[in-house]
Amino acid sequence: MPARPAAEVAADYAAIDRGYLRRHHEDGVLDLFAERVADYRATVLRVPAAELAATVAERLAARPGVHGVPADLPEEWTSRVTADLARGPDAAALDGLAGAVTGCAAAIAETGTIVLDHGPAQGPRALSLVPDYHLIVVLAGQVAPDVPEALERLDPHRPLTFVSGPSATSDIELSRVEGVHGPRNLEVVISE
Repeated sequence: MPARPAAEVAADYAAIDRGYLRRHHEDGVLDLFAERVADYRATVLRVPAAELAATVAERLAARPGVHGVPADLPEEWTSRVTADLARGPDAAALDGLAGAVTGCAAAIAETGTIVLDHGPAQGPRALSLVPDYHLIVVLAGQVAPDVPEALERLDPHRPLTFVSGPSATSDIELSRVEGVHGPRNLEVVISE
């Protein structure tokens, strides 16, 4: 089947009715996000920006071992960490990490979902999937009230990873098993 002309595709796209309600929440967006993330069995910590480094250090100290962080993770986020950090670890080192710390591209209050596009402060996709523990820093301004607004913030050409709680599946005899497709332990630090 030959490709359709770009102008025809653009016209069809422009003709899509987008009269649906785009925003369901105006107030309490961070509260809703924290509640929804916690519903997924993730640990949620809300901290003032001035306490972010101390909180990251405390959380990593509770999990001995080397933690992987993206090479471009802001230094101020880990300035108080005394645990060993591997900046920009290669794929071969990921299995041996105690955990990973990353930022995110966006977060969605309505669904409690965090989106990584593996851009700045997020590292390669494997860093967020291989270690058993993942700490994600979500800046308050990254939390969108609803899905449409969050999607508008993302580049559809980047690889997107949607995180809604620790990895879990019920494929095997309908028993919940955590950690099969990603980290078993997820902590989310919301920096306000």
